[in-house]
Amino acid sequence: MNTDEAWKQWGKQDPYFAVLTADKFRARNLTPEAKAEFFESGRAHVDHVLAMLRKHFDADYSPKRVLDFGCGVGRLVVPFARVTEQVVGVDVSEAMLAEARRNCEEAGLHNTTFVVSDDALSKVEGEFDLVHSIIVFQHIAPERGREIFRRMLKRIAPGGAGAVQFTYAKARFAQNDGQPPEHAGVVRKLKSMVRRALRMLSPAAADPEMQMNVYPLNELLFMLQSLGVHDVHCEFSDHAGELGVIVYFRRQFALA
Repeated sequence: MNTDEAWKQWGKQDPYFAVLTADKFRARNLTPEAKAEFFESGRAHVDHVLAMLRKHFDADYSPKRVLDFGCGVGRLVVPFARVTEQVVGVDVSEAMLAEARRNCEEAGLHNTTFVVSDDALSKVEGEFDLVHSIIVFQHIAPERGREIFRRMLKRIAPGGAGAVQFTYAKARFAQNDGQPPEHAGVVRKLKSMVRRALRMLSPAAADPEMQMNVYPLNELLFMLQSLGVHDVHCEFSDHAGELGVIVYFRRQFALA
């Protein structure tokens, strides 16, 4: 099962847990209180992102149009929509998008648009004052993710900003500077084969695969600079030993 198919399955089977992997967000455990906590975490994150962009780039920064790549069930679309004019949520899972629409409707928000993702972002229209993605690219193979990121950058309006998170290392491989050993890819494929076999025997026996990929930051930084970004601020992230950075940046000028 490739990462897109796995994510589509997560969207049908356990969408909130797929976004934040805590047992209280499992479909079987999700209470109104847990769901409220889920969205409160999104509000706190959006507040933090906007505060960081204002601190490091422009004290008056106030985006009007936001792209949230890998929006899932709308954990961040909802709070973004409360402080901006329009939010476009993008996700490969139609089940996730349907749930995100329901969550926006329940919140009384009508300034959101949801589109199915592909690697070319072909259904995304126009430019944005902010492109955003958190705990998403780690689930996408880097050879695909790099091109998606490049296309996201081209969607930023002059003066617009980005806040995008990438994982770059794993704490358990500290002896190797956080980088997986060369045989790690083989082990991952074997685990994936076992997981598929379990699902064939009993569809409820195993969760869909959730890849955790690392990205070469030097390539991403080169991409940023070559596409008109001159100022960058990085903030470390650590999700259960998956080490990453949220890269905050602002693009001053249009591409030549």
